[in-house]
Amino acid sequence: MKTLNHLAVAISLASLCTFAAHGAESKGSVEVVHYWTSGGEAKSADVLKQLIEKDGFTWQNSAVAGGGGAAAMTVLKTRAVSGNPPSAAQIKGPDIQEWGNLGLLTSIDEVAKANNWNSLLPESIASLMKYDGHYVAVPLNIHRINWLWTNPEVLRKAGVAKAPTTLEELYAAGDKLKAAGFIAIAHGGQPWQDTTVFEGLVLSILGADGFKKAFIDHDEATLTGAKMTDVFSALRRLKSYMDPDGAGQDWNLETAKVINGRAGMQIMGDWAKSEWTAAGKKAGIDYECVPFPGSQGVYSYTIDSLAMFKLSSKNDTPGNNAARDDLAKIALEPQFQYIFNQNKGSIPVVKGLDMSQFDSCAQASAKDFADAEKAGTLAPSMAFNMSTSQAVQGAVFDVISHFMSDKNADPAKAGSQLFASIKAAAQ
Repeated sequence: MKTLNHLAVAISLASLCTFAAHGAESKGSVEVVHYWTSGGEAKSADVLKQLIEKDGFTWQNSAVAGGGGAAAMTVLKTRAVSGNPPSAAQIKGPDIQEWGNLGLLTSIDEVAKANNWNSLLPESIASLMKYDGHYVAVPLNIHRINWLWTNPEVLRKAGVAKAPTTLEELYAAGDKLKAAGFIAIAHGGQPWQDTTVFEGLVLSILGADGFKKAFIDHDEATLTGAKMTDVFSALRRLKSYMDPDGAGQDWNLETAKVINGRAGMQIMGDWAKSEWTAAGKKAGIDYECVPFPGSQGVYSYTIDSLAMFKLSSKNDTPGNNAARDDLAKIALEPQFQYIFNQNKGSIPVVKGLDMSQFDSCAQASAKDFADAEKAGTLAPSMAFNMSTSQAVQGAVFDVISHFMSDKNADPAKAGSQLFASIKAAAQ
């Protein structure tokens, strides 16, 4: 992996994780590096801990704060190159293949076969969990990225009759919210959050085909064309509606501003719902969810997955291997899928589960995923490196962050800068 060769920061391993004491009754231990640290996400991770411990194993929690996962990946890389990998780590999309190429992942085919994963999982998702034909990771959920979250009470106070469904309606709502003294769009100015908004605009203006050409095929004409200029122009306009105090803010702090009535809207993946749920709010009453304006029919997604690592000689014991296998088994069982996804805001990755237990946003998400799968309009998220490597994702982040911070940046030139950065990172 290119990024592994560029680690330049010395990190004290002692500060990276806290090793839980092993009780005499423990059958083995499983350590998971992840970045589920917000209120709703931490509650979701605790579900795994409880089920692992119920089976008699010890859970070692190595949570690393940072919604985009960059800090967790730095920790993981340092652990890996030092020969001290965790049992499992939260890794997505193409990066599973990168870690597999390094020879650091272990097969969990026996668990998959015993629990009939090939029938439980959509083929498109199952293939992402395999390296060289073998399962090396387990998917936990499906997150939709292209969502707009609104506080309907705030919208009404500002004179906005309904959640916007087009870009023009989004701009009009933003104008009314600002005029009424509200933050129009709650937004933390972090690279991954900026790129989440950018991705929504790409889907809205270029559609699923244009998204694929840009961020899977890296097509020069698409990345440098007139419609991409329109995307950057729209991004500049949306910035004028964003929280003026949002620079560097974590996403959940911005979600709280919509929850408490300071802001009217937020552009964010469906993990935002975990914060509404944790606050005791109800979908369709206290908040509404609609596809990012203009992107109806397209489903941008990311999948939380846990890749399983070969343990070091010190930790490679039958008990610890059994604990890791138990983690993989639990992840796709209905009990975990229901509780985890209801807490996390996502939808189950297992086919055929009863969605009546979920709220209206999750039910809409499941229906839209199924419809997009049939229509061929599923879009693996670039912002969450489902369609790109971390190197390419990082290059996109840099271009978007520079554009957002430079008020004089030219939308007509930004596409060419984006193409050049992606081309360099992909080499």
